[in-house]
Amino acid sequence: MGNHTFKGKAALSVAAIAALTLTGCASVGGGGDDKASGDSSAAGQDGGVVTVAETNKFSGANPGYTKTNLDINGHVAEMTREGFTTVDPEQKIHPNEGFGTYKKTSDDPLTVEYTLKDPQWSDGNKIDKADLMLWWSELSGYANDSSEDGKTGKDYFSIAGSTDILGSTEMPTFSEDGKTMTVTWGKQNADWEIAFDENSLMPAHVVAKKAGMSEDELLKVLENQKKGDSKSPQKQPELEKIGKAWDTSFNFTSTPDDKDVLVANGPYTIDTVVENNSVTLKKNENYKGEHQGKLDEITLRTIGDATAQIQALRNGEVDIMQPNNVNKDTMDQVKQIENVNVQQGDQLAYDHVDLNFGSDTFKDKETREAFLKTIPRQQILDQLVKPVKEDAEVLNSQMFVSSQGDAYTKAVEKNDAKKLYGDVDIDGAKKLLDGKTPTVRILYNNGNPQRVDTFQLIKESAEKAGFKVEDLGDPNWSEKLSDGDYDASLYGWVSPGVGTEMLSQIFKTGGGGNYNKYSNADVDKLVDEARANLDESSRNDQIAEVDKHTFEDAYGLPLFQSVGYVATSDKIAGVDKYQPNLTGVFWNVSEWSRK
Repeated sequence: MGNHTFKGKAALSVAAIAALTLTGCASVGGGGDDKASGDSSAAGQDGGVVTVAETNKFSGANPGYTKTNLDINGHVAEMTREGFTTVDPEQKIHPNEGFGTYKKTSDDPLTVEYTLKDPQWSDGNKIDKADLMLWWSELSGYANDSSEDGKTGKDYFSIAGSTDILGSTEMPTFSEDGKTMTVTWGKQNADWEIAFDENSLMPAHVVAKKAGMSEDELLKVLENQKKGDSKSPQKQPELEKIGKAWDTSFNFTSTPDDKDVLVANGPYTIDTVVENNSVTLKKNENYKGEHQGKLDEITLRTIGDATAQIQALRNGEVDIMQPNNVNKDTMDQVKQIENVNVQQGDQLAYDHVDLNFGSDTFKDKETREAFLKTIPRQQILDQLVKPVKEDAEVLNSQMFVSSQGDAYTKAVEKNDAKKLYGDVDIDGAKKLLDGKTPTVRILYNNGNPQRVDTFQLIKESAEKAGFKVEDLGDPNWSEKLSDGDYDASLYGWVSPGVGTEMLSQIFKTGGGGNYNKYSNADVDKLVDEARANLDESSRNDQIAEVDKHTFEDAYGLPLFQSVGYVATSDKIAGVDKYQPNLTGVFWNVSEWSRK
């Protein structure tokens, strides 16, 4: 079922929501602490096993890769990867000095020194210059030279986010021992502090082996890579091998024969994967950081149905659940279970319908507008969300969610969403169609009951205006998003809570998460300006302008901010603060223990 994620980290706007992750289900986070019983903050002891119910199927150990950018993969990465920063439940960024330190040494040009402490991979290999160079190369897109239409040139790493944070940086320089990397930007960037996303840190020695070379040879290729120029693309075959290895080597749905791809640098490592069923992690005995895990083992069990998750929690088969599909019935059931703590709040996530600008059906704006006029957003909210959250409202921004206060309010005042699509307008849609009966194929996760209900409500309403709606529901919907063989898509985005990468990832021409092929030159310019703007207030104004363009262009429609909760057995200590961003309950996994 799954959510896709925004990648990256900045302020509290879904635009200040760095990179996003897909969610085939809706979730919600932040706020409120509703405890049914017990005290999750009570002290625990080292050792033991914890089992967590997950909605989705594990599909790979590299969530930075476009096709494995799913929430469950990110949750595993949260336990098996770490980098220079961490983010707390208030969405504040903290240095992770157990991994290394970073220091801004100049404002103009923006220059930052990154120094490794003494981190290492779980197989004993030190994290070194080659790892840093690989990390920088894929996140900067330094060698990328593909044209905007993708017909010439190449992007060497298929990252789910964008290269906008590090895209203007020069080739890094290193200290003699290779432990300090200095990065200099060609222009300001609001997200410099979270430029290096730990989910994208992959072991260079493993990638090198998969690319058919030694780590020293990989480093030499990366140091000698040519800067990309879309007007004069060049073939770099050795770099292409490295990029392909980074993209594909860590994709697996069952325990791989090659244990190299399980190498981690976080407090836990992947031990076994049972296809479509579970992924089990064990303590990383070679971990050198400051977040040493207390548990011996953590298992994520795939249980797609929230009711089944509740039954598993009630029976003691799982210790923690944080379902993507939240309704009143499931919430009531959870609160009735004895010895379970419940935290409830608004997630930094939202459900939405996107129209595919690359499809024949929606190539003209009038047809897009007509379809959007039929989407019964209030009815969807009333039936699916209000029973759980009485004061829930239709979401009227693509950039901010309701819980973000003034930024959301100001964006809605500017974007005309309520005026354009505040109410269902079947007559207006018919007028725009002028007798046409277009077919709209909608891709969504039909394994999620809430998505199924949303699809049915949209279908019934759209057909009143003359549209023919085709059901492309698929449990493997996320793998088909980038293929573009659909007219509309229905899913959710969930954010890390910090950063503005979402702007480039989702709305900029050619963005890694721009699955619906949206392109607007004014938006591209605004995105670049906002991401280089260090003033939050004026940056939010620029983001609100992007928002306005999306509604004017009939991009699609946001539906609602997701509601969510975490339910935890009182036998587990450490799960005591609700994290509304994409890491969810796993944000402080090293502190978990059994009482």
